[in-house]
Amino acid sequence: MTGDRSTGATVPRWLDDEQLATWRMLMSFVARLPTALECQLQQDSQLRFLEYYVLAVLAEQPERRMRMSRLAVRTHSELSRLSHLMARLQARGFVDREPDPRDGRFTLAILTDAGFAQLAGAAPGHVARVRELVIDALQPEELSALAGILSKLHARLMPDHRDAADHG
Repeated sequence: MTGDRSTGATVPRWLDDEQLATWRMLMSFVARLPTALECQLQQDSQLRFLEYYVLAVLAEQPERRMRMSRLAVRTHSELSRLSHLMARLQARGFVDREPDPRDGRFTLAILTDAGFAQLAGAAPGHVARVRELVIDALQPEELSALAGILSKLHARLMPDHRDAADHG
């Protein structure tokens, strides 16, 4: 930002036409991608995008268990919203919750065998849709460049986290 010395006001740094067009394309893609992924998931496996994401994160954990507070961070959810989602997944038999035996102040989210089976059934269609919408649309060097770009942008969103990839 540049300042106006006479008034102390700052002058906005407006986007030029190319920057504005790029920004709008990014916003459109970011807004539409979850819906496109969720449509496929709902049609093929009756899962919402966030439900799938929660199951997938739990499946990657040792013993398929994770503290709810950490799961909320990993899935970019507020703990209260995640708690409601977990109640719905628990009613479907996909997860369980129990006090953390190491510290009872925390609750563990646990992926059940039924939840793992649901995830395993949903994964092939989901991966195919991710490939269709993103991966296969890019050449390998473009995908590598995109990874570098997203890493830089992610670091600006989460500057206090040393391992930003752990939260994605």
